[in-house]
Amino acid sequence: MHGPEYFMTEWQPKIDIFSVPARHKGPKRVHRVADMIKNEINLLLISRIKDPRLAHVSIVQVIMTKDLKRAKIFYSVYGDEQEAGNAAAGLASATGFIRKHLARELDLRATPLLTFERDLSMARQEEIERILKELDSEDGPAE
Repeated sequence: MHGPEYFMTEWQPKIDIFSVPARHKGPKRVHRVADMIKNEINLLLISRIKDPRLAHVSIVQVIMTKDLKRAKIFYSVYGDEQEAGNAAAGLASATGFIRKHLARELDLRATPLLTFERDLSMARQEEIERILKELDSEDGPAE
C-alpha cells in the first residue's frame, strides 16, 4: 500500500511553470521602453523642439528603473563646453514638454520622471584623439 507507486502519484512540482516566463518579461520590457523613449526624444529634438540650444544634442542612451518610474537620459553635445552648458539649460527647460509628449505617444501606465545627464564618452574620445595626434606630430613621421 505504501509502495513506490503511492509516492509517485502524490508528487506535486514545487514550481509553477506558468509563473516562470512572467519573471523574464521584466528586463525586456524595461529595455523596450528605454528604446522607445530614446527614439521619441531624438525625434522631438529633430522635428518639434525649436530651441537653438538643443540643435547639436542627440540622445545616446536611456536607463530606466525596473518599475519604469524614472529614466536617466544620457545625451551628447557637438561643440565646446559653452554649447554643453547651453544644452543642459535647454534640456532642463524642455523637460516638461518632453514628458507631456511621451505621455501622449507612449502607452505607459505612468510617465517616468526624466533626468538628463551629459554623456562624456564622446568628449573623452576627442581628447584621446587630440593627444594621440600631438604625440604623433612630436615623434615625426614613422619609418
